[in-house]
Amino acid sequence: MSNEAMENIDLEELIQLAKDKKYRQLKEALLELNEVDIASFIEELDSEERTVIVFRMLPKALASDVFAELPIEFQEHIINSITDRELSEIVEDLYVDDAVDMLEELPATVVRRVLENTKPDTRKLINQFLNYPENSAGSLMTAEYIGLKRAMTVEEAFAHIRKHGIDSETIYTCYVMGVKRQLEGVVTVKDLLMNPYEALVGDIMDDHVIKAVTTMDQEEVVEMMNKYDLLSMPVVDREDRLVGIITVDDVMDVMEEEATEDIEKMAAMLPSEKPYLKTGVFELAKNRIPWLLFLMLSSTISGAILVKYESAFAVIPLLVSFTPMLMNTGGNSGSQSSAMIIRGMSLGEIEPADILQVVWKEVRVGMIAGGVLAVANFVRLMIQYPGNTLICLVVVLSVFVTVVIAKTIGCTLPIVARVMKMDPAIMAGPLITTIVDAVSLIVYFNLACVMLDMTV
Repeated sequence: MSNEAMENIDLEELIQLAKDKKYRQLKEALLELNEVDIASFIEELDSEERTVIVFRMLPKALASDVFAELPIEFQEHIINSITDRELSEIVEDLYVDDAVDMLEELPATVVRRVLENTKPDTRKLINQFLNYPENSAGSLMTAEYIGLKRAMTVEEAFAHIRKHGIDSETIYTCYVMGVKRQLEGVVTVKDLLMNPYEALVGDIMDDHVIKAVTTMDQEEVVEMMNKYDLLSMPVVDREDRLVGIITVDDVMDVMEEEATEDIEKMAAMLPSEKPYLKTGVFELAKNRIPWLLFLMLSSTISGAILVKYESAFAVIPLLVSFTPMLMNTGGNSGSQSSAMIIRGMSLGEIEPADILQVVWKEVRVGMIAGGVLAVANFVRLMIQYPGNTLICLVVVLSVFVTVVIAKTIGCTLPIVARVMKMDPAIMAGPLITTIVDAVSLIVYFNLACVMLDMTV
């Protein structure tokens, strides 16, 4: 639907039509919208009864598309409100990957009813998909694709596409299979259009196929499809038999999920699968408390360091006033490096084997940044505390060393996490800051003791 049409239809007007039970006018208006906009409208309805009424007034094919776009709680309510025949029609019209995504979220009793009202072939296919490991290529793929034979002519290939394309998630890329469904090549509709009707598919196909295995992690799939700019990717089993494809819309969903998960981990929270506004207060607190407890207890290390050097405070009380600035600068420097490395690793730009190159680069960056911060601080401190040149030198030297060390720690820990098969995102801001705080205090007070000739 065009943006102009969208602007001409007011959401509030549609809701009012539903409240006034002017269903004929409402249906005419809804048919002007696409399935995503209709799903958004249904979500805005304030009555579960109206939700089902509006859904039932949609044409069969459109209703299935709208159903796939609805949140899981709306899908569950509709399933519980419609007849077995209606449910069977919806499930049969859904793409397999959409049906699998829905069933993974529904309660067991609802899943049982859905599967009982599904045709045997569809039920077998859904169960096969449900058995693949979570977050694997197999759980992400769809079985609706165009499969060709290498002995087909271009004319026969087009006839096959016209016959089976209506049920396929994409028809632009077609996959060539052998007798036992072994993946032999790939051919695009463009390739077919640019060749004569009598040409054989086997002669024009590309036999260098970029593919995924059913057990491959979905993040690896995303990296491969991004790297090669693919609109779809075939998925094969261990015998190299084609079992499904992954399309770009599925990859975009995974990218959003993974980005959200990384952001939550980098902010020291346990990942949540629900949207913020649909997550309960206690669940939000439960996801945050474990990391807060860990970081709070970890911060006692910094307190122990301060206690160890309390005699230095007694000699020169001015020293303690610089600790917040020093700790914040170190934490910020480490967070900058860790964010860059985590992002680079998620995009496949940085591998664990690059650790020496990364460390050397961050050390040089730290020396430049630390030098600039040290000079700026020295000028400020000399103006603010004239006559305390030696103390000012201790502070700026500590800033320089802290920045260099923080950059080194910030770039190293995410790579170490990857080597240890952990998510690099957990080595982000809060954790880096806690570690760097302790290191910066040790550097600062040791330099102070040496340069100011103090004993602890």
